[in-house]
Amino acid sequence: MTVDDSATRPQTQEPQAAEPPAREPQTQEPQAAPVEKRSLLRNGSFQALWSSEALAGVGENAAGIAYPLLILASTGSAAYAGAVGSAQLLANGLASFWGGILADRVDRKRLLIVTSVVRAVLLGMFAALLFAGSMNVPLAFVIAIVSGCCHGVSMPAGMAMIKQLVRPDQLAQATAQNQIRWFGAITAGPSIGGVLYGMARALPFVAGCVSFAASAVLMLFVRSVPRPETPGEGKKGLFEGFRYLTRDPVLRPLMISITLSNLAFNTVGMSLAVIATGKDRGASDSFIGLTLSVAGTGALVGALLAGTVIKRVRPSVIFMAGYWIGPLAAALLMTVPGVIPLGIVVACVYVRGPLINALFLTYAAKTVPDELQGRVLGAIVFTSTIISPVGVLAIGAIFDAWGPVWVFATVGVIATLAALPTLTRSIRTLASLEENPS
Repeated sequence: MTVDDSATRPQTQEPQAAEPPAREPQTQEPQAAPVEKRSLLRNGSFQALWSSEALAGVGENAAGIAYPLLILASTGSAAYAGAVGSAQLLANGLASFWGGILADRVDRKRLLIVTSVVRAVLLGMFAALLFAGSMNVPLAFVIAIVSGCCHGVSMPAGMAMIKQLVRPDQLAQATAQNQIRWFGAITAGPSIGGVLYGMARALPFVAGCVSFAASAVLMLFVRSVPRPETPGEGKKGLFEGFRYLTRDPVLRPLMISITLSNLAFNTVGMSLAVIATGKDRGASDSFIGLTLSVAGTGALVGALLAGTVIKRVRPSVIFMAGYWIGPLAAALLMTVPGVIPLGIVVACVYVRGPLINALFLTYAAKTVPDELQGRVLGAIVFTSTIISPVGVLAIGAIFDAWGPVWVFATVGVIATLAALPTLTRSIRTLASLEENPS
């Protein structure tokens, strides 16, 4: 979660010279560039970035749902279908490490444009091959992996740019709006991909190609911001994002919860579980796509509520309630009949995602030093996603061996482990970002 999903100005003080603050956010920071003195809705650069990332997200998810459908239809194996999703997640996680470093050292706008163009070209070529009847499973793996690498490289830059484009008092609102974009794409993308796949196997990839091309064009309307001034730290500086996470008493336990939760409930794994269970119960591709859309609707509802909930509910309550819903949902997934009910239960889990992501990323944006934003965000994406491929592979293998009940039982055990760190004192006593705890 991601997540998401889920922003830099120079400072002269060495970031590793002092412990990061436990709960008190930095509120007075110099801006890297003048921020538009207008409402968030009228901030053209932020809205262009938001729209660009939204289109990229729709394209990513439309193509993403097509990969397992394509592999499952070609091989008949849920394990192979899980392998392609796992490979994409692994590539995404590994690339995010370098994406975080690049986000602190190169022009972020240019980086986002380049990655969108590369993905547009890849999906366009793959769609052309499918139209020609040249389906190739290894090639599908390669396309998925390279696309995942581009996604991983671009994510930290897109997340870090938010802080440069909005006023400090708009950061929480902007982060919450970003969750609407991310989870709106999760809602729309699989539905679009499922419907298009039912019409022709190549069409989801055509849609992805068009979405990424449009995303690159929209980035041209985002105003340029200065490249972050990162101190020359050599190889040591490459891992400073991870060091920061391990020292922060709030981010550290939350990263454990997020990582384990992604192992259990990452969207690729859940999509595979629903697809395989739906196929096992005789559902059509379009009906499975509808079920996934129902699941994604929960995330969209959570995204729409994120800004309001964060203002009115204490962070400790959001984190604890959000993670303890996981074991309960897993128990329900083991017992509910049919296919649509699976989507409804998953939707209830997905509601928590935008709330947790927005709160977590706002805390990180406000407390992490500016010159470390890219590397810390890259470390967050890397840590939260790198273990997810294991979950996807496990779902496919367990399903092939023992069926859906054991899949969801395993999910329940992992979800319980993910909830335990929320019982630590630093999370139970976590104050609002607007407060200044003593």
